[in-house]
Parts: sequence; C-alpha cells; structure tokens
Amino acid sequence: MSFRDRTHAGRELALRLTERAGSGDPFDLVVLALPPGGVPVAAEVARALHAPLDVLVAGEISTPVRPETTIGALVADDPPLYDRTSLAMMHLSEDRLGDIVVNERNALHQREYRYRGRRPLPSVEGRTVVLVDDGLTTGLTATAALRFAHRHGPARLVLAVPVGNPRTVAALRAECDDLVCLVQPPRLHAVGEWYEDFGVVPDEQVTDTLEAFRTPA
Repeated sequence: MSFRDRTHAGRELALRLTERAGSGDPFDLVVLALPPGGVPVAAEVARALHAPLDVLVAGEISTPVRPETTIGALVADDPPLYDRTSLAMMHLSEDRLGDIVVNERNALHQREYRYRGRRPLPSVEGRTVVLVDDGLTTGLTATAALRFAHRHGPARLVLAVPVGNPRTVAALRAECDDLVCLVQPPRLHAVGEWYEDFGVVPDEQVTDTLEAFRTPA
C-alpha cells in the first residue's frame, strides 16, 4: 500500500482506527498531530472519530556538522531525548549540543505560538489521546511526544501512523497503550517514498486546519 497524499493516508488510517474502536464506544478522545506533516493526516482521523484536534509541537536536534542528521528531539520544556548510540558514534556530548538545543527550543516555542497563539495545549488527563504523524523512521520525535503526553496522565495513549520502520514500530509499542501502523516496509529509508505527493505542509495550512476544528460547523 502507498498513499496519494497525506489526506488519503489519514482517511485510510481513520478507517483502521474506527474499526478498532468499534461503534459507539464512550471514549473521551483528543487527537494530537505532530506538525506540520501530521496535521493533514490527523485531521481525517479527528473527523472520523468526531474528536477535537490540536497539535503537539516537537523539535529535532541535529548534529553540528550534519544538519540533515537528527540525533535528538524536544517537546515543550522537557529535557532533550537523544539517540545515545548516535551520540557515541559521532563522539558528541550533550554539552557540545547545548547551543543547538537552545536555538531549537526557541524555534519550537515560536512554532507553538504560531499555531496556537496563547491558547494552551488541551488537557489530556483521563482522556484517550491519539497521537498522529505522517510516518516513522527513527521515532525520536514520536518517542519524545509520547513521553510528554504520558506524564500528563491520559487514560489511554495511542500512536497512529500510515507508515513506519518495523524496528521503530516494535520499539515504540512500549511507549504507548496501542500503536496502529498501516504499512511497515522492510526497508524504509524515507517516509516520503510511500507517498505520491509528499510536499511541504505550510504553516498556513496548519493554522487553517486547527481553526476549522475550533469553529462550529
């Protein structure tokens, strides 16, 4: 299975989640998207589950010499989550990455304000949280997001993605109560390989989508 675009992937994911949830189950649901790419996917999930939609912003920490290489992730003001194996292989220390972390955290808070203004993240305590992204490769940002959500006391925590690396999916099952992944190709090099259209999701699309969910139909 491949996907035409993120909207198509979201609809397919919503079908699977609806089947698993069953009809009429009394869940107090909230869908949280990892922006920007997770938002079009999560919007279809939220519509199908008749749930509110919001974003949980995560930032990536890159190496000083290879900006394209992600070795850590940030959510809110939580401590950074690092790929310890990669740190050791690249002979990097957390201290050496301090300035990068500060810059990325500032950028993260700017994105939060851009998407949500001064509106706080909705309470997840006692609720079923469905965290959605457009795919999993290393799983660092998803792990950081799941751990952040878990500390805020949800009744149930579900990670839902259209496509993911099988090893990453297996590892992340320990971080949540349930994990739904439609496609687990044995050799996943990049999530975009499984989409015909994997273009950049602009900030305006994220804010417009969130506003549509806040505005009564």
